[in-house]
Amino acid sequence: MKMKNITIIGSGVMGSSIAQSFAVSGYNVTVNDMKEEFLFKAQRRISENLSLLVEEGKITELERQAALASLEYKADLEEAVKEADFIIEAIPEVIEMKWDLFNRLEEIMKPDAIVASNTSTFPITRLMEDAGFADRMIITHFFNPAHLVPLVEIVKHEKTKPEIVEKTIDLMNSIGKSPVLLKKEISGFIANRLQTALMREAFYLLQEGVADARDIDTAITAGPGFRWAFTGPIEIADFGGLDTWQRVFDNVAPDLNKDTGAPAIIRDLVQQGKLGTKSGEGIYPYNEGSISQKLEERDRNFIKLGKIKAVKKGIEQD
Repeated sequence: MKMKNITIIGSGVMGSSIAQSFAVSGYNVTVNDMKEEFLFKAQRRISENLSLLVEEGKITELERQAALASLEYKADLEEAVKEADFIIEAIPEVIEMKWDLFNRLEEIMKPDAIVASNTSTFPITRLMEDAGFADRMIITHFFNPAHLVPLVEIVKHEKTKPEIVEKTIDLMNSIGKSPVLLKKEISGFIANRLQTALMREAFYLLQEGVADARDIDTAITAGPGFRWAFTGPIEIADFGGLDTWQRVFDNVAPDLNKDTGAPAIIRDLVQQGKLGTKSGEGIYPYNEGSISQKLEERDRNFIKLGKIKAVKKGIEQD
């Protein structure tokens, strides 16, 4: 089966970004959500994202128009999935909602359609507790913003057919993603486990007054983060010498934070309603103008980095 029709269920930030990734790559994409107003917001968000890609020279105006033309928006679930070869669920992380959706899909989707979940929370065995299509079910965990960040973590069910895994990896590669396949289930998958470990220590340093928030962030963006764009932590250990890293672990690991829950500073701010950009204040203060400006600056930088990585990947393949 050659996949050409993609349906994204859930039109929020993640769903619309995933839909855009497929549309730019030439697929027919249908975006589904419960309300027309949600779909209208997604349409506007995708249009703005595509315009930014044109401004940065990532795509041409003709490619932007072609991507927009390949997108459809439907509030009727059955209409949205009836021709879909590949369906991605990107609805809220509420297990009952996902179970209800999967039960409904089982009744209306094509018998050979592949179903994927963008979950970052639930193991695939739990997603499939009450569904009968585990053999063609898979997790494709994209990272925000999904149209710019290359990583897609892939998790298979023990019943997932090998050809489904292969087709999913090929599909992700076809839209310019960097898929990684987990060999077994584990909470948080790969990237969020690594990210959580780092952020636990960052908030510990902040809480202990070792440095202020801006300097802690800079210590990452100007240090490890700078090289992590091209060299992963395991390869870095090889480059630095495993004997050296043995000493680093032995000397530093005993003093690292070992809390098993969210940092106290996060809990306190959440109780105060200070949730970050969504409320106008978190660790840093924000106003409406600064949020949109920072997000645009972030996306422009990601686009530039993506171009550099694409060139490097092309050289390696040659």
